[in-house]
Amino acid sequence: MKKKTAKFINNALKPLEKGYMGLKKGVRGLRKKVPDVFHELESFLKNHLISFETSRKLQEDPGFSKLTEVITSEIASKLPHMSEDKLKQIVREKDSAGFLDILTKGLALGEMKDYTKIKKGRLFKRILVANRGEIALRVIRACRELSIESVQVYTKQDEKSLGVKFANRAIKLGNKASDYLNMNKIIKVAKKCKVDAVHPGYGFLAENAEFAKLCKKNGIKFIGPSSKAIEAMGDKINAKQLISQAGVPVLEGTGHSILDVEEGKQVASHIGFPIIIKAAAGGGGKGMRIVHNRESFEENFISCQTEAHSAFGNNDVFIEKYIEDPKHIEFQILADRKGNIIHLGERDCSIQRRHQKLIEEAPSPALTPEMREKMGRAALKVVSSINYEGAGTVEFLIDKQGTFYFMEMNTRIQVEHGITEMITGIDLVKEQIKIAAGAELAFKQEDIKMDGWAIECRINTECVHDGFCPETGTIVNYLPPGGPGIRVCSGSHAGQVVSPHYDSLLAKLMCGGKTRAEAIERMKRALEEFIIEGVDTTIPFHKVVLNTDAFQKGTITTSFIEKNQIMERIRKEFKKKKTLSKDEKAIIISTAVTEYMKKKNRFNDKNSMWVHTARQEAIFHE
Repeated sequence: MKKKTAKFINNALKPLEKGYMGLKKGVRGLRKKVPDVFHELESFLKNHLISFETSRKLQEDPGFSKLTEVITSEIASKLPHMSEDKLKQIVREKDSAGFLDILTKGLALGEMKDYTKIKKGRLFKRILVANRGEIALRVIRACRELSIESVQVYTKQDEKSLGVKFANRAIKLGNKASDYLNMNKIIKVAKKCKVDAVHPGYGFLAENAEFAKLCKKNGIKFIGPSSKAIEAMGDKINAKQLISQAGVPVLEGTGHSILDVEEGKQVASHIGFPIIIKAAAGGGGKGMRIVHNRESFEENFISCQTEAHSAFGNNDVFIEKYIEDPKHIEFQILADRKGNIIHLGERDCSIQRRHQKLIEEAPSPALTPEMREKMGRAALKVVSSINYEGAGTVEFLIDKQGTFYFMEMNTRIQVEHGITEMITGIDLVKEQIKIAAGAELAFKQEDIKMDGWAIECRINTECVHDGFCPETGTIVNYLPPGGPGIRVCSGSHAGQVVSPHYDSLLAKLMCGGKTRAEAIERMKRALEEFIIEGVDTTIPFHKVVLNTDAFQKGTITTSFIEKNQIMERIRKEFKKKKTLSKDEKAIIISTAVTEYMKKKNRFNDKNSMWVHTARQEAIFHE
């Protein structure tokens, strides 16, 4: 097939010097000789070359030079590791072997674009997925596309999960929800199944340095950075010192943990209120307290220590200057073991509640190209300071004056990685797996192009009108939205039992468009289409947010919910829907009375139906 394709393309390109019409005629003339590949090239011509006829420039100069420029630009977009200047040189030298290879790739008739290079036979044969829910399914799908076997570990609560259903093999860890954190059990299963690597997903053991060490000790590759890199960024105090030495701006604060309340008060007074108390081993929005005055410091300090110990097994905390009303921006990075590092642009995560992200978008409406370049360079400095490998995220805060500060680094794949994939075309999970297997990055920073806009809404099982109270129950109906630009990442389905033992994330709804406005409209449509019955979700919250003027204008900070009175709007909407019609009230009352009478044995089964119907009719006609 490839030989025929190569021969066909060489023959078809000979008439290029005579202009576009010569090429078109040449292609038609070869139709009978190679029918098995003709339709592939014909599709390319229709999708890419016929549009050239409407190009004024091409009509003015239909010669070979102009056609070469157009074809070069088309092919260049599909080969991110190849500079356009280099490609033009290869196109001019048509007789070179490089020209045929590049053109074949550009036409998508041969090998598709590669973002990493890996030697043949080096890719993993079998990977254990040490997670659950949406991210487990995401990793399993990536493995399948890479022809890698997947082994899903699970607990009793997830016996009917989609991850268990779609993995090549599923092994039960135990009956406890906490078994996902049992490192020894997971390693035992990994060795029994003879896996080459373990993918931790996000959460659970994804940023656990001890687990990374245990994997290495047992000859199993941990798909993520080294334990040293995890430790370096996991200790927020140590991370700030490292980053400051690398020349990246950090917030004013303590360079050591604060264990004493009085010392903390002195430090806070010196920095100046408001301040924020943070868990040294924290992450995911946990272990944080904002303090506005000296009087409330002690209560918040003790509360933060308690939460830090409960969440991370470490009650060390430190103090930083608190930036009021900032923007929360994070940069997605990829790094290989050879020291090659690139970033894939930013995501705006400013819409959050109690430091928990709810809506993300890429790129950020707040950044200028100059700001993006400056922050991107800072992100690369952060990563290069710790000899990092794999996928990760460098997070920043931007104050009202436009100054940015390093906040933290997440040494794992993020929940919101999908919107970066949508605007760059790069499958981050697949690249993460290949890098772990020894692949090298095949492209440079200048090759990364962002196309369009993408927004993510986290659909959680929470009752938004009741303070985002977690919901449990059974999903009785589940119908995700579809259509152009819609992506849903979820492990949910009808009949699924929502357990109180795990995170409330049910689905990630992502919508993309050519512009931010188009992405917003698609998200609004998708939220209307998304049907989830049996449990309350955060869909009403997202609907309210997307319909605010502030969101549509891109005026977004971490205090967006409070500034725009989102919760008040949601409660008003809930009250409107809470009002029942007369018919609904009648059915509820009559049903309740019937059930009560049954328990009291006031009538037998023979006449209960008639009594029940008569009672309903009486109420309806009041």
